[in-house]
Amino acid sequence: MAVKLKDLVPAATNTVNTTFIVLDKAAPSTRRQGGAREETCLALVADETAAAHFLLWGAECGAFEPGDIVRLTDGIFSYHRGNALVLRAGRRGRAEKVGEFAMLFVETPNMSELQWGPDPSDGRRMVQEAVVSPYSQIFKPLR
Repeated sequence: MAVKLKDLVPAATNTVNTTFIVLDKAAPSTRRQGGAREETCLALVADETAAAHFLLWGAECGAFEPGDIVRLTDGIFSYHRGNALVLRAGRRGRAEKVGEFAMLFVETPNMSELQWGPDPSDGRRMVQEAVVSPYSQIFKPLR
């Protein structure tokens, strides 16, 4: 079942199936992880309901460019190094290009710029606590 970006909730499970357009992409960065080099890059993605930061790994960094429409299957929306809340394919998920340029989108709210906390009635779930920024603090708004 496909979800809209506005309905993303942080979780440690690969259950996100969604489609979005890549709006912007940062330059790749490389870091050493246990002797191996690990390349990642961050992208700003959106659908008609919200935006989010999408973390690309290895070959994914070169596979997607701004304007690409991407289908994410079995993705994950969770915290990654340094409390950065990102959408990503993870080890079990898959991201594939399914089109270019023709998709309605909004840049706000950015789901990666919300502060989340445990649900007081169910500590296994997360709820929105505050808006850190309506737009991405990493990528400038397109307008």
